[in-house]
Amino acid sequence: MRFALMTTDKPGALQVRLDNRDAHLAYIADTGVVEMAGPFLDNGDQMCGSLIVLEVADLAAAQAWADNDPYAKAGLFSDVRIQAWKKVVG
Repeated sequence: MRFALMTTDKPGALQVRLDNRDAHLAYIADTGVVEMAGPFLDNGDQMCGSLIVLEVADLAAAQAWADNDPYAKAGLFSDVRIQAWKKVVG
């Protein structure tokens, strides 16, 4: 089942994102459940959040993945939303 993980970074937290980016990308590669991912950009083209599409068994697995993301462990996000998602195009 697919889930969209949508996050918003805390204001002024770009350096936290940059400091943890390599660990975040390694986590994505190592877990093997991310179908697509990328950062949201603010008006100045700076990263300010994330959209990650996960292919996992259920909401609990999506939540566990999100909780163990190095970005989450570093306290990067002001809010996190996880929603079941159905792929139609692409």
